[in-house]
Amino acid sequence: MRTWLSILLLTVSCYPVWPRTANEWKSRIIYQLLTDRFASSQSSGCSDLHSYCGGTFKAIISRLDYIQGLGVNAIWISPIPVNTPNGYHGYWAKDITAVNPQFGTEDELKSLVSECHKRDIWVMLDVVANHMGNQRHGDWNNFTFFTPFDQQAHYHAFCEIKDFSNQNQVEVCRLADLPDLDQSNSFVDSTLRSWVSSTVQKYQLDGLRVDTVPEVPKEFWSQYSQSANVFTIGEVFNGDFDYVAGYQGPMDALLNYPLYYKLLSAYQKQQSMRSIHDGVTTERSVFKDVSILGNFIDNHDNPRFLHGNSQYTVLYNALVYIIFAEGIPIIYYGTEQGFTGGGDPDNRAPLWPHYNSNHVIYQFISKCVHFRQRLGSSLYGSSQVERYVDDQFFSFSRGQVLMCTTNTGSSQSVRRTITYHPYKTGDRLVNALDTSDTVVVTNSGIDIVMSDGMPKVYYPSSAAVTSSGGTSSDHDKNVTVGLSAGILALILLVVAVVSLSVHLAQRRKSSSYHVVNQTTPMLDNSSITSLEHSSELEQ
Repeated sequence: MRTWLSILLLTVSCYPVWPRTANEWKSRIIYQLLTDRFASSQSSGCSDLHSYCGGTFKAIISRLDYIQGLGVNAIWISPIPVNTPNGYHGYWAKDITAVNPQFGTEDELKSLVSECHKRDIWVMLDVVANHMGNQRHGDWNNFTFFTPFDQQAHYHAFCEIKDFSNQNQVEVCRLADLPDLDQSNSFVDSTLRSWVSSTVQKYQLDGLRVDTVPEVPKEFWSQYSQSANVFTIGEVFNGDFDYVAGYQGPMDALLNYPLYYKLLSAYQKQQSMRSIHDGVTTERSVFKDVSILGNFIDNHDNPRFLHGNSQYTVLYNALVYIIFAEGIPIIYYGTEQGFTGGGDPDNRAPLWPHYNSNHVIYQFISKCVHFRQRLGSSLYGSSQVERYVDDQFFSFSRGQVLMCTTNTGSSQSVRRTITYHPYKTGDRLVNALDTSDTVVVTNSGIDIVMSDGMPKVYYPSSAAVTSSGGTSSDHDKNVTVGLSAGILALILLVVAVVSLSVHLAQRRKSSSYHVVNQTTPMLDNSSITSLEHSSELEQ
């Protein structure tokens, strides 16, 4: 009886927590890390960025306080299969059936996910279904060292992608000489889908980042995503809005590469900020849902933002955009420590020993992210509305929060009057990034002064923001939802207890019957099957 009640209480207390949906991911801010480069048990640097530097799952666990202090509530980790030599990044699979021992063990990965979940940090795994790892140059038909795809029939015939405008070539030829899997092969198709399903379930993953999406037909991705049964966000490394948008459907969402290039133009290169207006307008016309696209300004495949423009002030403005704009923000490890690496592998330097939570960029990101978290669904549940744009200034709102950004840097003063806004005359607005900075809405609008080029995030002083997340009205909604969930859990518990009581009563009755009647009739096959299923439910 005690065991039954323990199982029932555990089941009710955990329901519902998994799998995570695309809509739920809107509440997340993702911290992208390379498993080999984020945390290590060693304190020294890395002598060769082209190979393993020593990062592990276990070491990530030891640095979760650092991640949590930043305010982010999801991490994106590297692909986990065993790789061919120097595959520190995880994209050169050799054996998809085993976990890369350089990163740790299966149990250590499970511990990482478990420890993250205890902190309400979700885990997104990077996955690859387009190709396997490196072969010996010229020995293109030898696949015997790959597991489980060890036959030539598992791959497309050798050819190289030379024309990325030729979609057939993109899908059947090799990217960077990596052996290209043939997803039309039934074994390849079923194995990849079975692997992703079992991996998600084994490690209780919350989402997937999918590599090299356009290199595989859309039909496969639709089936793959269904097998995964969690949120999927794909990489289409392309700036064409229409082309990238075509993969939303097979994938839940995409990394927002088209907007990324617009943001670099406006902030890093300090060109006209009207490019952001153009980008947002275009993406709304072609994507099915822009609210779940992944917004970023740094990642492992491109030179870091500060490599192209070393001004922290300009970086701050770009960060305010991706953190508060419509979409899921993605912060790449090292951005918070002012990393300036150029192309691969310089943009993948180890983070250790740079875990300075007092770094000015760490503190800035933390302040922005924590404020976003406190706003809750009043922010991520609201659409983005453009309020003002010109060559040097871009302002937008979501709900009752007004974001003002500029690309001038700290050397110029910017003054604008916003007349199109969601407030009433007389409203007093407070800058969440500097609460000593306030402005009152007048008949003529909102006078914005940016004397040092710093971005501003204004909210009405009358709209109290709760410590647990959301405005006061949003908090009330959360309380209502919480109460409803609690009532549902109580009902489920009562039903379970009643069912258990009936079950026990039946067992006692059955036991009494067997004592009285020694000639119990034989059970037929259907009865045996029924009892087996009943036994599975009881365990």
